[in-house]
Formats: sequence, C-alpha cells, structure tokens
Amino acid sequence: MIKIENLSKTFLVPHEKRFNIKDYFIHFFSKMNYEKFNALNDISFNMEKGEWLGIIGSNGAGKSTLLKILAGIYSPDSGKIVIKGNVVPFLELGVGFHSELSARDNIYLNGLLLGIPRKKIQEKFDEIIDFAEIRPFVDQKLKNFSSGMQARLGFAIAMHAPADVFLIDEILAVGDYAFQQKSLNTFKNKLKDKTIVFVSHDMNKIKENCNRVMWIADGRIKEIGNPEKVIANYIISEQRV
Repeated sequence: MIKIENLSKTFLVPHEKRFNIKDYFIHFFSKMNYEKFNALNDISFNMEKGEWLGIIGSNGAGKSTLLKILAGIYSPDSGKIVIKGNVVPFLELGVGFHSELSARDNIYLNGLLLGIPRKKIQEKFDEIIDFAEIRPFVDQKLKNFSSGMQARLGFAIAMHAPADVFLIDEILAVGDYAFQQKSLNTFKNKLKDKTIVFVSHDMNKIKENCNRVMWIADGRIKEIGNPEKVIANYIISEQRV
C-alpha cells in the first residue's frame, strides 16, 4: 500500500553554468545565482496492494522525480509518504555492476546489493542468465557487454529482489521487442500480487496493464483515473502543443 499526501519538491537551478576550471577561477569570488524550479507541487494519491498505476506526462513533468522520491533517492521538501513493504526501483538497472568482474560475479554482487540471499541467487542463477540471454558470455568481463546486455542482466537480477513495491521508469523498453514482451509478461505473471508504479511514454503498454493512470503536468496531477479516459485527454492536450 502506498499513501502520498501533499508531496512537493523544489530544486535550485543555477542561472549560469561553469563548464571548466577557468570558469570557476574567473567567477571564484562571484556569487552564483539560482532560481527555484518546482518539480512537484502538492501531489496526493493512494495505491492498494496489487495495483498497477501508470504515470504519464511530457518530459520534465515530474514523473522521474516522483519515482526517485518513492525510491528514497530524493527527499521531499514537504508532504507525507507511507509505503508498506519493501521497495525495489527499476530506475537505473545495473547500479553496482563492476566492469572488471565477470557477469557471473556481478550476478552475485548485484543480487546481494538488492537484498537477495546468496542461496536464492544460486537457485535462480540459471534462470537469470537464460532470461537475460547471456549464457554463452556468463564468464566474460562485463566491460565487454553492450549496454543492452547489461540492462537485460540488471533486469533479470532485479526481478528476484524481495519487494512488495516495484518502481519502473521506462525499463520495459530495454532490449528488442521480443525481450520487452517477455519482461512485461514476467511482471504480469510472477508479480501479479505486487504493487507497481509504471512510468512510460508507451501509451499502449500503460493502457493494457494499468488499473489507473495519473497524468502529471508541470509538477502537478492533471488527472487521475480510468486509463483510456486519462490517456485520451493527455493525447489531445499534446496534439494542441
């Protein structure tokens, strides 16, 4: 269960950028000027166990900021957050991977970082490498893997993390179409009793899988409710821009 009340987040954005040492030296004694950017304003919503909530909106609307607050990466400036259960964020897959280690070693390393017991990693090892489609390369160093292969591996490991809530930010766009469908079907079948917060620009995936949809615009909830209705209104709004 997730309960969010009056959540707000503001960032300070510098007016001028300092790109190199010379810029810092020239402006060393000058005061950096900032302006406030309201990333999220008065966000409130609830989720029940087993619900899929799709979050849509244009780039910069506040979707990823909201997920990072739910994941504990950012702290809100104000508001209340209640999340019952363990949370696993599918935001940046493979965080904690070591490029000089083999895929085999990284499975154990990343799995332990995600809270997966070593015994369970051993039990699921073959399933992980087959799901990630890397069996022929499992003993190669990760630095030799493409970014897509690393993302697939990160996804395959994270699927086994002990969690009640999964936060997904465009991660189901990893790999080719066949892998995307396999990933989505795995979520639907194996994690059907889990609570899923799903951010995506793919309106079809949102419509087909989510119980409700929340449209965020300029850091505020524009609309929340029936997927077809909310998505239709969002598309009409985008066509007017």
